[in-house]
Amino acid sequence: MIEAATDGQLSADAGVLLPIMAPRLQADVHPGGYADLALWGAGSLGRVRFSPITGPYTYAPNRLVSKRGGVFVAQSRPVMLISGVRLQGIYPARRCAWWHEPDGQGAKAKMSRSDHRKVFELGWGVLIVDARDSDLRIAGGASRDEAEKALDLTKAAIIAEAAEYVTRCDRTPEADPLMRSMVSHGVHAALSSIRLDENGAFAGLAAGQAYSAPARTYYRDGYWTMQPLLTLAPEAVREEIRLLAKGVQPDGEAPSGVIVTGPAQSDAWQRFVADCRASPKTHKRAVPEYHNRPLDWWSDHFDSPLFFILCLDDYVDATQDLAEVQLHWPLVKAITDRYFGLAGSNSVLPLKPRNDRDWADNVFREGLVSYDLGLFVGAMDAVARLGEELDPTLAQRARQTADLARAEIDARLFVPETGGYLDYGTPGAFVEDHLALDSLTLSRFGAIPRQKAVGLLKAFGTRLETRHNQHQPYGSWGVMCAYPPFKRQADLRSKTAFPYRYHNGSDWPYWDGVYAEERLRLGLGGARYALTRWWETCLDNGWLGAVEYFSPPYGRGSLLQGWSAMPAAVVLKYGLDAANSEPMS
Repeated sequence: MIEAATDGQLSADAGVLLPIMAPRLQADVHPGGYADLALWGAGSLGRVRFSPITGPYTYAPNRLVSKRGGVFVAQSRPVMLISGVRLQGIYPARRCAWWHEPDGQGAKAKMSRSDHRKVFELGWGVLIVDARDSDLRIAGGASRDEAEKALDLTKAAIIAEAAEYVTRCDRTPEADPLMRSMVSHGVHAALSSIRLDENGAFAGLAAGQAYSAPARTYYRDGYWTMQPLLTLAPEAVREEIRLLAKGVQPDGEAPSGVIVTGPAQSDAWQRFVADCRASPKTHKRAVPEYHNRPLDWWSDHFDSPLFFILCLDDYVDATQDLAEVQLHWPLVKAITDRYFGLAGSNSVLPLKPRNDRDWADNVFREGLVSYDLGLFVGAMDAVARLGEELDPTLAQRARQTADLARAEIDARLFVPETGGYLDYGTPGAFVEDHLALDSLTLSRFGAIPRQKAVGLLKAFGTRLETRHNQHQPYGSWGVMCAYPPFKRQADLRSKTAFPYRYHNGSDWPYWDGVYAEERLRLGLGGARYALTRWWETCLDNGWLGAVEYFSPPYGRGSLLQGWSAMPAAVVLKYGLDAANSEPMS
């Protein structure tokens, strides 16, 4: 449906959904002739209808161009241009999010007009549409002032900013069309995750479009999203670490994410949380029973504190900015002490309680979880490095713990029959011992011997790369995150209850990137399949942008997912020759 061109842009005869994310404004532009708009930190602004843009179409990050019109998005202010169309209607949002329950007066937008401009003032934001001839300039703002200043940008200025952004994302002009377009849209996913507030201050790395109500930023998503940003925008990584620090508790606990929404949406969210707790039977959907503090999005996630340390370590390694270590060391110490205390009897390995609160948030994993233990060893190594002069006593204990953990992981978690490591469980009782791609953390963070890591990668190539697995029924479509499916149904909920869906075997492009990186780091080559097959699937299905996850029987998750920039990050880090290299024997 979509074809990659030699210039890295994408062409299509039939229109597809164009997802848009800029520092403030975000939107879905539908080929049928309407755009659903939202503002970071405020929420939904409304829908604008217009006559459809005629094809054929050329797509690039945040841009659509056709012979008679196009869609262009500014970067400096929350405004976009839709040209070559006629305005057909404006429908302001009646609530900032599906959970928002405004009172009767608050649900009605205040509308005013002057000549070619219509202004809609909501209780949480402002939408302005300026229609002249065949051009629509659409602006949003937390206030009328912000939206009106955005409209100071002319048509020419918006088009120029859109072109500059496309060029900024195009990092591999020498690559073949498929690889070049993948890198461009991957870089776009990372750069567009950098969100700002109405004053231009940093307001978090967004996980994607679907995470703006309430607006929030995650520890694990942020870690993987920041991998390309360590070189492309290190100042954003520093600010993300400072923001995530606000969610770490004195005892080292941390939520899945930190809420960073504006005041109006924040008030609405807190009312919703209070209503859910007061009347749990009334609220059937997504009752926020785990949102224990105003800033918390899903409190007490097992992997989040470890990611905070890993974020700090990667940032220091990239920038040598040791000031951040001193600033956040009390939190690092609290987290380290927390995981020391979670170790089992006669063990240094922290035990995860039976809950669904780590990356696999549809699976009730408990006991020894390879994914979390890889993060743990990586975090202990980071503490040993970062604290060598600042806190030598803690650094020494962390180093010793990491060494003991390596020996224990290899002795207790290795599964000779598969060449991998158990997903989770308690040896001697129940263990889920299928191959799970998230156990790549054991390799990435040096928690297992190099020889075993090579064996693990080869096992993944044989069983998780669908081109080599003839037992799964859908042919060659990507890299599965787990195979075979989970064997204990009682451990699963929601989407993951179905084989090949979500955590139960979907392709997650961010794990594809981690897998490809490990293949290259260990000298195995053969990374191109993982780096590009998911992108081919996206283009074949008309999915424009870095998708969250997908599988043949169940379709895709959300578009413009920040951590799905990982495949692009690997290409930028290792170069095209490595990315295209054949597998080593």
